[in-house]
Amino acid sequence: MKRTSTYFAKPGETPERWRVIDAQGQILGRLARNIAIALQGKDRPNYAAHVLVGDFVVVTNAADLRVTGKKLDQKMYYRHSGYVGNLKTFSLKEMMESRPSRVLELAVKGMLPKNHQGRQMMRRLKVYSGPDHPHEAQVTGFPAAQAVEDGG
Repeated sequence: MKRTSTYFAKPGETPERWRVIDAQGQILGRLARNIAIALQGKDRPNYAAHVLVGDFVVVTNAADLRVTGKKLDQKMYYRHSGYVGNLKTFSLKEMMESRPSRVLELAVKGMLPKNHQGRQMMRRLKVYSGPDHPHEAQVTGFPAAQAVEDGG
């Protein structure tokens, strides 16, 4: 009887890939889901929950995200300093005007594991509100990295 063994990815065994995603006109939640899947590596055949096999993700045009319904006025973000009476409340509309990249980062962060590995995955996410990003060398010029253009 032949024994077969299950393959498990090992740290450092998976080559780094960079994905560039244009967020212009895309819906916030659907885009965040696609980014979370790419960061975790769940769309790869060698996915393993205990190893970082996901890709680096660069998101451009985060200021041009869309939301459906009345979320711009009704969705709230909270921040607390730890002192009594210092709970700050921001609507999605205010966040999109001041820090649109933070909105997408928080949406993706909520979809990742709440542990050390989830924090490592968040370090692989680069979000920019405009069309330009400083990672052109990693995306196109780095020979070991494989770039993937993802429009949505």
